[in-house]
Amino acid sequence: MPIPDVTRFVRVCVTCAVVLALAPLSSASGQSAAAKRLPAPPKVSTRSPANSPAATAATATSKPAYSAAAARARRVRLYRARASARSREIAVLTQPRFKTDAQGEIVPDIRAEAAIIYNPATGQVLWEEKAFDKRSIASITKVMTAICFLEDNPDLSETVMVDRADTRGASVTRLRAYERVSLQNLLHLALIASDNAAARTLARTSSYGAQGFVARMNEKAAELGLEDTHYVDPSGLLSENVSSAYDMARLIAYATDDDLLSTIMRTQEYSFRTSRRGLTIHSTNQLLRASNIDVRGGKTGFITRSGYCLATLLRLPELNQSVAVVVLGARSNAGRFWETRHLLDWISSKAQLFVGREGQPPHPPAQH
Repeated sequence: MPIPDVTRFVRVCVTCAVVLALAPLSSASGQSAAAKRLPAPPKVSTRSPANSPAATAATATSKPAYSAAAARARRVRLYRARASARSREIAVLTQPRFKTDAQGEIVPDIRAEAAIIYNPATGQVLWEEKAFDKRSIASITKVMTAICFLEDNPDLSETVMVDRADTRGASVTRLRAYERVSLQNLLHLALIASDNAAARTLARTSSYGAQGFVARMNEKAAELGLEDTHYVDPSGLLSENVSSAYDMARLIAYATDDDLLSTIMRTQEYSFRTSRRGLTIHSTNQLLRASNIDVRGGKTGFITRSGYCLATLLRLPELNQSVAVVVLGARSNAGRFWETRHLLDWISSKAQLFVGREGQPPHPPAQH
């Protein structure tokens, strides 16, 4: 082979060797660039679909399925717990408490905020605890509402329409807007069922009108010498209706002198018809259900600010006379009635001492 051919052959071999050496690098570089240009593969979720068996099983594990039997069992447990709590409360309330006063006498130790036993025939305060403190009186307000309403000698058979404003925010009412009710039935609703819309309707339809009626209530309080008493609405829903146990004892005695009011306040159940439907109401005064207590008149009251209140006129079983017993600020509904029972029992045991042999108080009436 001639030398030029050998040289050309060597050059070809070297070139081939260089190409072969660089080929892997070029391939790797190309693959890397291609990889950058291709979209990333989708991520595979490890979470099961919401409706998959696995998800359903997980949900069932975290939230137990509804069971009617379990729900009934919970209601039974709750009912028993409440019944047990009521039983414990009653067991405490049925036991009267006593304390020794400054004169060394054994006297009632009430659980309420204020109370009084008052003899309306003599004006004597037979016993009292914070009886001259001003307090919210709630629906005992309706006693004055009834007194002022009857002053005009209205025709109680007249029917009036209940206004939307009468029922708005009334809290306790059986009335509906735009139905017609007689004035007599409104009076029963207010004093028996403590119906707030009924009290508002009586005030609005009176000769005074809604605002003038409240002014008349305060005038009447002044006429009766109720110095601790002030009204701002006829229903007692507002806490600014205030008085004292002393004033309310005198007021309930005054109201009970009216035969109509006394009869209504002693009524346990009353049925009537509005222009649309029939209604039956029951008294909020549980003392009317007691066979051994002679209630001549009474009115309950409750809002959060006042606590549970009760003003009553009760006849002493041993004597032919009555006493006014007022309890303000009791801690529970049952508490106000048991406090009143205990005070009546206590004063009954002391009756001869307080009224004297001739039916007169042994001391002058307490001055206020």
